[in-house]
Amino acid sequence: MKKSKFSLLLVFLLVLTIFVSACSGKQSSDKGTASKDSKQEATILESQEMPAMDTIQASDTISFTTMNNVFEGLYRFNDKEELVPGMADGEPVANKDKTVYNIKIKDAKWSNGDPVKAQDFVYAWQRALDPEQKSEYGPYMMVGKIKNADKVYNKKAKPEELGIKAVSDKELQITLEKPIPYFQSLLSFPTFYPVNEKFVKEQGDKYAKTAKNLVYNGPFELSSWDGPQATTWEYKKNEEYWDKKNVSMTKLTFKVSKDPQAAVNAFEAGEADITPKLSTPAIISQYEGDKRMKRLLEPTVFWLKMNQGNKSLKNENVRRAIATAIDKEAFVNDVLQNGSVAAYYQIPKDFVHDESGKDFRDGMPKYLETNKDEAKKLFEKGLKELGTSKVTLNYLGDDSETAKTIGAFIKDQLEKTLPGLDINIQSVPFATRIDRDKKEDYDLQMAGWGPDYLDPITFSDLFITGGGNNHMGYSDKKYDQLLKDASGKLAAKPEERWKALQEAEKVLLQDDAALSPIYQRATNYLINNKVKGFVIHKVGPEFSYKWMKIEG
Repeated sequence: MKKSKFSLLLVFLLVLTIFVSACSGKQSSDKGTASKDSKQEATILESQEMPAMDTIQASDTISFTTMNNVFEGLYRFNDKEELVPGMADGEPVANKDKTVYNIKIKDAKWSNGDPVKAQDFVYAWQRALDPEQKSEYGPYMMVGKIKNADKVYNKKAKPEELGIKAVSDKELQITLEKPIPYFQSLLSFPTFYPVNEKFVKEQGDKYAKTAKNLVYNGPFELSSWDGPQATTWEYKKNEEYWDKKNVSMTKLTFKVSKDPQAAVNAFEAGEADITPKLSTPAIISQYEGDKRMKRLLEPTVFWLKMNQGNKSLKNENVRRAIATAIDKEAFVNDVLQNGSVAAYYQIPKDFVHDESGKDFRDGMPKYLETNKDEAKKLFEKGLKELGTSKVTLNYLGDDSETAKTIGAFIKDQLEKTLPGLDINIQSVPFATRIDRDKKEDYDLQMAGWGPDYLDPITFSDLFITGGGNNHMGYSDKKYDQLLKDASGKLAAKPEERWKALQEAEKVLLQDDAALSPIYQRATNYLINNKVKGFVIHKVGPEFSYKWMKIEG
């Protein structure tokens, strides 16, 4: 494809490091036996600080990934992407309707020596639904799934009425609102991890503020972390972990490196063993064919959010014009050049398959394809309906060079294609952008989503009316009903359920043009050849270091 002038200017600037609540694309470096002569330590670079370590407050990839390595839920995904017991002692025992599960708890300990008890899960789940905690993921992950979660969250029921109880110190009973096909996958997510109630109450307001204000039950523990502003932190092996014999690494050092070239230089100098995602075309092209670079297409989709709290964006023709004005193919082929693919869908390809192996996307049409001439006509029609000849919209983005470059591309595409549209770019710190997103204080914003669990509804239920992650004023009764059916009466009918979710995607994109999918992300990492067993997960927290080892 012929490169646009704008694209050529971007090629050596673009760094794609926008963050999402989830993570994707499982891949493991070659396995190997840890050499007795090899020091089991490694340095890993991250592109941003770690905002939170409270399991009910986190909403970002880096925090969730650390939680996956220093805490452990009932189940976890292993190095083969199989769901295996973590704190659970074997598989759950369900009733006939699959709405009540009994799960035994292993004889495991917290890093301070306290036993992990069933009550730790009960307390953690109740805490996640305490409205005073203002957890984003608590209600998002539990309401409509765990019995009485909505009532507890809205203070119409006591916390004790939530569908989880400790039968004994070593047995949990979980009651669901209805059968959930992906229930065990759900339990691997940090929101469902246990919390040591005694320790939390002892710490008070200091809980989870730094490494010393935490207690751990996972393969590692944080030996140092000074809070959200820290640019370095460390893991050390948790000697109280139940499966410590299978954990080789004794120390992992994490350093924030926001400059992609500096990260590569550190890797080449032997100062780092794993880099953040590579994203500048110049760097990626330099390592094409190099076995140290690992590439994978993630089930993570990025889209342009359009806040319908803005009068102009309430107009469907304006939204549809914006959604079809951006050349997605030029963006991935000429600008990103990292293996990402243009997305004409909200739910990614190569993510979930039915029992026959059929991909969710098989046979599905493309939505909101680029059509600049039609986009111009739609925008003119929208302006007429609004009774104006000009619209100004604010584009909210991070203050990194990465986000500024992406914002500049969006501005260029929209202003050139849609005369009468002015885009003002507002660049703010990452944490500020997340806060403004939650408050719906923006007009346009590039955002993305990776799956929290292995089911397409992890994408679909983002945009139900009033949903905890909607944040763009979108509401459609048909969409809501389709999601309600998929979560309720169709839960045990997989074929009909998929059709309902596919129809919901059509409503969101084709019928309502509620957002504009842009691309499905490919990621590239540099990994030291001595590193074995480093796992990149398909769903949920991004990495696991439990099986990692240094060989040679």
